This record gives sequence, structure tokens and C-alpha cells, in this order.
Amino acid sequence: MSDLTAHEAHANRVKWESFWVCVGVACLTILDIAKINVGLPSVEDSLGGGATELQLIVAGYALAFGLALVPSGRLGDIRSRRNMFLIGLTSFTLASLLCALAPTIEILVIGRILQGVAAGIQMPQVLGLIQQLFQGRERGKAFGLFGAVIGLSTAFGPTLGGLLIAIGGHENGWRLLFWMNIPLGLIAIWFAWRLLPKTQLREAGAKNLDVTGILLLGVATFSLMLPFVLTTGGPSDDPRRWFWLVGFVVAGTAFVWWERRYLRIGKSPVVHFGLLRLASYRNGILIATAYFAAIPAMFLIVTLFLQQGLGLEAVYAGMVSIPFALASAGTSWLGGRLVNTHGRPIVVLGVVLAGLGIGATLPIAAFASETWTPWLLAAVLTVAGAGGGFVISPNQTLTLQDVPVTQGGVAGSVAQVGQRVGTAIGVAVASSTFFATLYAEKGLDNPVTIYRDAYERGTVIIVALLAVALVLSLLDLRKRSVLAT
Repeated sequence: MSDLTAHEAHANRVKWESFWVCVGVACLTILDIAKINVGLPSVEDSLGGGATELQLIVAGYALAFGLALVPSGRLGDIRSRRNMFLIGLTSFTLASLLCALAPTIEILVIGRILQGVAAGIQMPQVLGLIQQLFQGRERGKAFGLFGAVIGLSTAFGPTLGGLLIAIGGHENGWRLLFWMNIPLGLIAIWFAWRLLPKTQLREAGAKNLDVTGILLLGVATFSLMLPFVLTTGGPSDDPRRWFWLVGFVVAGTAFVWWERRYLRIGKSPVVHFGLLRLASYRNGILIATAYFAAIPAMFLIVTLFLQQGLGLEAVYAGMVSIPFALASAGTSWLGGRLVNTHGRPIVVLGVVLAGLGIGATLPIAAFASETWTPWLLAAVLTVAGAGGGFVISPNQTLTLQDVPVTQGGVAGSVAQVGQRVGTAIGVAVASSTFFATLYAEKGLDNPVTIYRDAYERGTVIIVALLAVALVLSLLDLRKRSVLAT
């Protein structure tokens, strides 16, 4: 009996060690999305470039991330999540080196896109491995911890970025944002090689890779995200970019037709549409898409307002998000423990708190003094952070609760595609509204007033996106209540 107990204790320890490797790498990936926001003014001063190049540094990463997710998740499911994880992590480290050494803005954009591809390779393996390692209530606990770390990474990213820029100097401090990834990436590679499980359950008969389906899905995702990535709000925006949405409709229709045909002839498609018939999975993806359209855009708008509008140093602008991070981490952990008991109402509460907190920034930005504005923003964003934690980890658990473990990677990938598409659309719409206001009002005498107006209009978009997430959450709650009775 003691030998069995010792064996179980060892297996449990290895399981959690593997979990923390996955979470650490996910943290590194998410940090690279969050910390770059405060580095944009430094990049512009160092390498030049206009609104389009700066937009590509942020949204190009998200675009590449989204394109790589599903094929990488599928490969991880049918081949090896461990090997795909190591490939993605190694590629991410090398792409970070390219960004750190970039001599021109064009090379930096290329490096960021390669980083996005690498992140898209490794993130599905993180979700698939968590699905593989944990079951039942323990999975909720794991996703709660995962959400807490991701929340901290998202919100502490701007603070860390500002600190590194302060250390490295305004002109070249942005390079430290990428240099930090090199030693951390090498350490993570070593731990991943030692600790991640070498075996996994695989879907019966799923040895083929649906290359045609992957290409069609890639074209559809690219065509959907690209026009938003190219939207800056400036006068140079080409209206013809919206024609890419026609390509999305054509490629998306062809993808659905091909996947159904592929399944009919007895092969395993890249996406099992049966997953979308799972209400928990389908509704969770929609809620996450709306939520992630709002929150990254909020961080970008707040950072631009504080740095460019009020003249705060990058490190201080980033520190405004610390209360959001702490509150989000706490409620993510708590939500992961409560989700199996209380379910979707936790997510509804979270979306309401996030909307109230971000909505409360509107009168502060409009009427508070420049001295008090950062402090008051930090205070109300604490409420938003508490709400965000109740959304991220509980919704992740609810989204994947009915998904077979053998399809955990690709299921997580499709959910992540929704998040990345949401991020690209939300950032584009909110930031282009922000910059369009700056262009329209640039003749006014008081520049602070211009930035207040820009912040207000961009934030109204963000609150509207959270309202969409709330409606979707309430509809899902209502459907669950009907089924329960």
C-alpha cells in the first residue's frame, strides 16, 4: 500500500511539474503581447515607421498566432504535443533574438510575425496537455491557476515593459523586451525536455493530416483578420482592404464543404464540426471571442492615453494595470475552484464587473485632473480585473468540459483562434477610433482634450464589446437553465 501511495505521489508531482512548465511558457507568450504596447513609442523613436508598421507589430503577431493555432493543435493531437511544444518554444526563442537585433522596422515586423507563428505552435499544446493531465474537479483547479497566471501576465506586461525601457533607455530600451525571452526560453526548453509526458492518447484512426482543410482554414482566417490588422484610423487606410472579407466568405464556405466531405469518406478532418454541436464548447468560444476583443484593446487604449495624452513615462503608465492584475489573479484562482459548483453564473458576474470597471474609466478620463487620473483609473480597473478573472478560467473550463481528451489540442486551438480573431478586431476597431479622433481634432488648442475625446470614443467601443459578451453569457445561462428543468 505504501509503495502504491509513493507511486501516486510521484505521478502527481510530475503532473504538476509538467503543468507549471506549460503555464510558464504560456506566460512568456502572453507577456509578449502585453508588454509591447508600452514599447511602441520607443520603437517609433528608434526605428521610425508610421501607424501601419506599429499596428503590424501588435496585430501582425495576433494574425500569425491565429493562423498557426489549428494546424499545430491538430498535429499535436495526432502526433506528439511534447514535440510540437518544443518546436514552438525553440522557434519563439529564435524569433525573439531576431526582434532584439532588428536593424530596421521592417525586420522587427517580420520578427514579430515569426514570434506569432511560434506562439501559435506552442499554445495549443499547453491547452491539450492540461486536458491530458487533469480530469474532473482537478481540471477546474488547474485552469483556475492557469487563468491566474495568464491574468498576471496580461496586466503586468505593460509594467514590466515600462521598467525594461527605463533600464535600457527610451531609444533602445524596447530591445530588452525581446532579450529577456532568450534566457527564459532556454531554461523553459530544458525543463520541457525533461518533464513533459512522452506518451499520450490519440484518436483512433487519426493518423492523416488534412492539408487541404488546413490551407482553406488558413486562407479564411487570414482573409478575416487582415483588413482589421491594416486598419489604423489614419487617412492612409485603403478602403479596398475590406474586399478581403469576400475571400473569407469564399474560403470559409469551401472549408465547411471540404471538412464534411472529408468526414464522409471516413477520414479525420482538421476540425470536427460535432464539437460545435456541444453547446458548452460553442457558447464558450463566442463569449471568449467577445471578451478578448475588449480587454487587449482596453490595455492598448489606456497605455496610449496615459503615455501620449498625459505624458506619463512608460513604467508609470504600465503600473496602472497592476491592480487589474492582482484582482484578476485572485478571482481566476477562486473561479477555477467554484466553476464546477456554480457554472456559468460566475462568468456572467465577471463580465458585469469588467464592464462596470471599464465603463467607470469614462468619467475619470473626461473630468479628473491629470494628476489624479492615473490613480483613479487604477482603482476602477481593480473592479474590471476582478471581473476578468471570473471570466477567463471558468469560461475556459466550461468551454472544454465536454470535449474528448483526444481532441483537446485542436479544440483548444479553435477556441484560441476565436480569441485571436477577437483581439485583432477589437484592437483594430478601438485603436482606429482612437487615432481617427486624434486626426479629426488635431487643430484644437488643448492636446489633452483631444486625447480625452479619443479615449472616450475608443472605450465606448470596448464597453459595447463587453455588452456583447454579457448577452452571450446570459443566453447560455438561460439555455442551461431550460435544459436543467
